[in-house]
Amino acid sequence: MNRDDQDTGAAGPRSAAGQRPAGRPDGRGEDYLPIADHGLIGDLRTAALVGTDGRVDWFCAPRFDSPSVFASLLDVRRGGFWEIAPVCEVVDRHQFYFPDTNILITRMFTVDGIVEIQDFMPILRENDSAHRQRLVRRVVNIRGRMAMSARIAPRMNYGRDEHRLERIPRGVRFTGDTLTLSVRASVELELDDTDAFGEFVLGEGETALFVLETAADTAEAPETAEELFTATVAFWRRWLSRSTYTGRWREMVHRSALTLKLLTHEPSGAVIAAPTLGLPEQLGGVRNWDYRYVWIRDAAFSLYALLRLGFTQEAQSFMDWLTERLRDATDGEAGPLRVMYSIDGHAHLPEEVLGHLEGYRGSYPVRTGNDASGQRQLDLYGELIDSIYLFDKYGAGISHESWTDLCVVLDWLLEHWNTVDESIWETRSGQQHHTYSRLMCWVAVERMIRMARRRGLPGDLGRWISVRDRIYHEIMARGWNEEERTFVQRLAADDGQQPANILDASLLLMPMVKFVSPVDPRFRSTVEAIRRRLVVDSLVFRYDPEQAPDGLDGTEGTFSICSFWWVEALARTGDVEAARLALEKMFTYSNHLGLFAEQIGLTGEHLGNYPQAFTHLSLISSAINLDRAMG
Repeated sequence: MNRDDQDTGAAGPRSAAGQRPAGRPDGRGEDYLPIADHGLIGDLRTAALVGTDGRVDWFCAPRFDSPSVFASLLDVRRGGFWEIAPVCEVVDRHQFYFPDTNILITRMFTVDGIVEIQDFMPILRENDSAHRQRLVRRVVNIRGRMAMSARIAPRMNYGRDEHRLERIPRGVRFTGDTLTLSVRASVELELDDTDAFGEFVLGEGETALFVLETAADTAEAPETAEELFTATVAFWRRWLSRSTYTGRWREMVHRSALTLKLLTHEPSGAVIAAPTLGLPEQLGGVRNWDYRYVWIRDAAFSLYALLRLGFTQEAQSFMDWLTERLRDATDGEAGPLRVMYSIDGHAHLPEEVLGHLEGYRGSYPVRTGNDASGQRQLDLYGELIDSIYLFDKYGAGISHESWTDLCVVLDWLLEHWNTVDESIWETRSGQQHHTYSRLMCWVAVERMIRMARRRGLPGDLGRWISVRDRIYHEIMARGWNEEERTFVQRLAADDGQQPANILDASLLLMPMVKFVSPVDPRFRSTVEAIRRRLVVDSLVFRYDPEQAPDGLDGTEGTFSICSFWWVEALARTGDVEAARLALEKMFTYSNHLGLFAEQIGLTGEHLGNYPQAFTHLSLISSAINLDRAMG
């Protein structure tokens, strides 16, 4: 999904000196790994990306939305990194997760032997008030005699702040204006003006240990590395054992569940869209957004996916976070709820261009914050209320206060459902009457009716039913192109007119939200139209920007969430074999760890922020529903 800002110039905003950073004009950047060549680790407060080359090149601390400490992913020279690598020639590299955990292991096969790096952020227990934020890197020599090098080069506050460097017992300390990092190591480290570095030799079976901690004053850790490793393994396996999924694609579904869990902020219950910012939807392009926030839509879908797998505790935590947003809801041009919030629930997220960073492979500008937070997106109310409906049905149930707050939100929606908005794709082409937004307004009202009837909750059912039916008839009359026999992206201006023949992959959700039967002739013909014009093999574009300009320069890849929606639509219409083939093909586009970015490019490369919650939750949903269709 686009997280759009006001500036859409091809070159992007300029740096303070009036010049674009001295990046690589070809937009390639030989020093940048492909986006997909990374694994994710985290501690339910923040996360880090570790490349197959042993480099930590993305890490924000102490939270997901904090300024970066390591950001060579966005600028190899200015961003900062933590590298551990063999001194000799590396012949091959492999990465995998320790089974059923989020502990990442990178193995390097060299001319001198085999070495592996075990990367993880320790989690000892759930909801640990005494949690210590640490990033552990354990180097294990598997075979041969290995000469290794290490360099710890933080660049705090997105590379804008200087820091002081000093020795501490068995390590070093980096002190910036707002953050202090300590690194303790089992090997000797040397210091220069900004970095700590060293070389060491490991015999067969020997290990070296590095532990970074994000705290000003740190005592020696009471636990050994092995104890931290064992406790973290136990945490992840205990959590995953709660999954109720027993279907055909257990490995992919459980990896997606583990990834969604990594994107939750345990202290607050918030669920972020992705742990990164600035990764481009087109290499060298300007569609580079900050996703480290809570999109109501994305989080609502995540809640749905977690509930389907039996993770009710995460659903309850997010409901607690959401309850505060409902309680704080205020009327305004954009509506009572914002499109997105910070982890703390703040809705004001002004964009800032980091003019000193060149961007991933020259993809400039690099932005923090997100101006899309001020948009009106009416569809989010349907996605939100649908997830609350499911929580009320399968979880602990909503409270009286939450119901009262929902009724206030619904009152606003009943007055504004027939207005223009930016809708799910957050375009900059001006507000429109979007069919998908009408669809989700229908969902919002229909689910409120269901909850009221099922539990006997108070509500003006007569009014709700009347509005629900009006929305239904409007979609059928003005969102349907009779000549082309398909539902379309935007409503006709008036009844009796044909709407523009613009397809949109979001309409694949129509039967999934119970608006139409999957075998309804109107939906079947819509599926066929999307197959002809938006589907390439198993990959699906969200819409055709030539037909529906979105106000942004450049192009984009196929949207992976739409590709998984395609799988589910095929399964629901009864084309199970085609659905199964499409799902298996989609799995081939995942990276070596089973992770997905937002989009897939022309040659299969991952594009956009990574890994993305939206993609993984749709993978879970499509697998569950295809399992059901196959029996």
